[in-house]
Amino acid sequence: MKAELRGNSQSIPLQNPNHFTTTQSSISGALTGCLSTLDGACIEKLLLHCASALETNDVTLAQQVMASRVCPTPVNFNTATGGGAGGGPAFHRRLMSVTELAGYVDLIPWHRFGFCASNGAILKAIQGFPRIHILDFSISHCMQWPTLIDALAKGPEGPPMLRISVLSWRPKVPPLLNASIEEIGHRLANFAKYRDVPFEFNIVEVGIPQESSSDILHYDLLLRQLNPSQLNLRVDEALVVNCQNWLRYLPDEQMGSSTSSSLISCRDSFLDLVKNLSPRIVTVVDEDCDLGATTGLASRITSCFNYMWIPFDALETFLPKNSPQRIEYEADIGHKIENIIGFEGIQRIERLESFTKLSQRMGDKGFLSVPFCEETVKEVKTLLAEHASGWGMKKDEDNTLILTWKGHNSVYATVWVPHAVETWENSISN
Repeated sequence: MKAELRGNSQSIPLQNPNHFTTTQSSISGALTGCLSTLDGACIEKLLLHCASALETNDVTLAQQVMASRVCPTPVNFNTATGGGAGGGPAFHRRLMSVTELAGYVDLIPWHRFGFCASNGAILKAIQGFPRIHILDFSISHCMQWPTLIDALAKGPEGPPMLRISVLSWRPKVPPLLNASIEEIGHRLANFAKYRDVPFEFNIVEVGIPQESSSDILHYDLLLRQLNPSQLNLRVDEALVVNCQNWLRYLPDEQMGSSTSSSLISCRDSFLDLVKNLSPRIVTVVDEDCDLGATTGLASRITSCFNYMWIPFDALETFLPKNSPQRIEYEADIGHKIENIIGFEGIQRIERLESFTKLSQRMGDKGFLSVPFCEETVKEVKTLLAEHASGWGMKKDEDNTLILTWKGHNSVYATVWVPHAVETWENSISN
């Protein structure tokens, strides 16, 4: 059996000022009664009023709101945490820094859910193929693949030849790992050898300046370098494209394309590229929340309150308050909140898109949704049973598996095929 590691040589003013028409006096009256409770609803109201002031370029009022000068009761944002422990300080730090701009404005359940659902769909799609190639566009340092390798080793007809390709570059976002991609590849190769699975690990070298502090500027450059030759595609392989928490980092603002005179976003360009590769299957997993390029500050704050409480609340169930791992997770979530509500344009790192919007985008780009088979659904349910009782799963009518926390949507897992291969799409669900 063969296991190889190879490398290819180869501050913008906020818009939409009409979210609120509240005057300073009405803000004072509205907040006076609620601040004494220091509950999540009160803090959310205060932050939304600050957003309203920023969107109308009323810096004085925004500063007064954040300093609680319009209210008789001072608010300590470091202890009043709307929507889960740890969230309040992140909102406060970012909005305080925004008001100073003179009017310019890890393996945990949600990871394992996406890995399990995607691997189940991949195993179904590649049945009968002797050679498999997975293009892994994700930020999870290949944590998904040991389970798939193990499953391939147990196949009744013996394992196929598995090749996994990853980019030499990833955005500087959590989870971070003190190991190089080369070392990760060696570890996977050793595990595949132990399980008697023929394996090859490729690092697709892309020319991205490593010293730059703004990753987002380089996605267009990255996409221009991804082509069948650079990706080393082979005609005798079944191609799988895996996107775990990847699309959120691709800018959704429309811009000029190097291959077209029309305006197109990096996200749409990426999907066009994927479709042209004619993959056997495309897996997309991400958080079910709308924080896209077109959402205003007030809308993003509301979405954060309606969604970001989930990871904070879930961490309460399996990590003690003084756990270094929990402290790191909460810090990462806090930084995420700060970036989402504090930055616009190229300074934004994430642009989360709900499943509803993703489904529309995928359909527009020529992809068909594929249902998960019952065996995969059963495996995901068994996985979730190992965790706290708050985790659950529902199967959407649009073929989507949705991870829930206490009944609230958290993460979605989807499977897609290009129209060109629609003739076999039903086989994945059988």
